[in-house]
Amino acid sequence: MSRRCAISGKGPMVGNNVSHAKNRTKRRFVPNLRTVRVTLEDGTTQKIRISAKELRTLKKHS
Repeated sequence: MSRRCAISGKGPMVGNNVSHAKNRTKRRFVPNLRTVRVTLEDGTTQKIRISAKELRTLKKHS
């Protein structure tokens, strides 16, 4: 299963760990994904993986 938000499409980004001595090593910034149950319009429920920010947005608009 990919680390991607089902609604916004957010995925991992790449960057650097930077030490105090300015040594740089590669790292990944992964989104804060949560598995939630969502009730669809036909009454069924489905599990989707969405980012925490999108979860806040869904709660705000519902």
